[in-house]
Amino acid sequence: MKLEKIKVEDIVKVDGNDNQWGLVYDNAIAKNLSGEVNVHPVSYDLNGIKVAANIYTPAGYDPSKKYPAVTVAHPNGGVKEQVAGLFAQALADSGYISIAADAAYQGQSAGEPRMVDRPEYRIEDIHGMCDAISLFPGVDYDRIGAFGICGGGGYTLRAGQTDKRFKTVATLSAFNTGLVRRNGFVDSQINTIQDRLKAASEARNKRIRGIEVEYTPDLKFLEPEEADKLPFDMYKEGYYYYAVNYSHPCSSFIYTQDSLLQLATYDASVNMDLINVPLLMMAGKLADSFYLTEKAYANATGTSNKELFLIENAHHIETYWKPEYVIQEIKKLVKFLDKNLKGA
Repeated sequence: MKLEKIKVEDIVKVDGNDNQWGLVYDNAIAKNLSGEVNVHPVSYDLNGIKVAANIYTPAGYDPSKKYPAVTVAHPNGGVKEQVAGLFAQALADSGYISIAADAAYQGQSAGEPRMVDRPEYRIEDIHGMCDAISLFPGVDYDRIGAFGICGGGGYTLRAGQTDKRFKTVATLSAFNTGLVRRNGFVDSQINTIQDRLKAASEARNKRIRGIEVEYTPDLKFLEPEEADKLPFDMYKEGYYYYAVNYSHPCSSFIYTQDSLLQLATYDASVNMDLINVPLLMMAGKLADSFYLTEKAYANATGTSNKELFLIENAHHIETYWKPEYVIQEIKKLVKFLDKNLKGA
């Protein structure tokens, strides 16, 4: 694997946003300055797919020294310029070299058709981030942690089950994508799985014959009054996060219909006993997705060093951006990493 610099002119910009890297989270780096946290856009090859990533380095970064490092996996529908970048930057501000990468087939990473959401690809993305960050100058190979948000959190749990390069595993608002795609959110579609699998199979048939690539509906094209009628807080708030307040042109909530063929048999909470390193799982106390974190945490019997941290009054999407919650989460995450990774 070889890390290559991405030219600024090749970075996808955001209308009305003068951030040179297209970052859309609050307090994002606007310019690389000597002695401060810097961001380094890079690309690398992962199984024939060119992956786009941002690597963040701490203030006063010296490549001749050794730093702990953390991979940061973005949510479903998200890209590295949103909440994943926010946490990657915060980790660099606390002395860690961090990496946030767009999933293969998504964001600015390559791969066709676009917006494939297969568990094996998303999990391999996290292994690939570990590959890439371990090659970055100054990274201490023996002190690498994994962190994931929402869908990226569920996939991080799975990657952390087997990849023993990760000495810690942490999640925020973990989302078990397979369980939800199979049963529906809060089991709301549990009786329709056979019909949905038939539709997914037919979609694959059309794709391989070159007829068309079928996608799921895109919430970003809803009108606000339609979004307000969505049945769950996570989906309502997700619309405003991804389509309005923190929108990015590479972010998308559509997925290929035939992704369900693989997602339907995937469950991030299975084999959680294989995680034998320190584990931190954070979630909003009022999140309607909390049952997904709760199930995975309960199954994590392979480590005695585990903690469930609940953010009072917070819903799922609010943990991505509300300052009063983000401050708590970063403080907790850094404390966890400092104890279990930085000092290792």
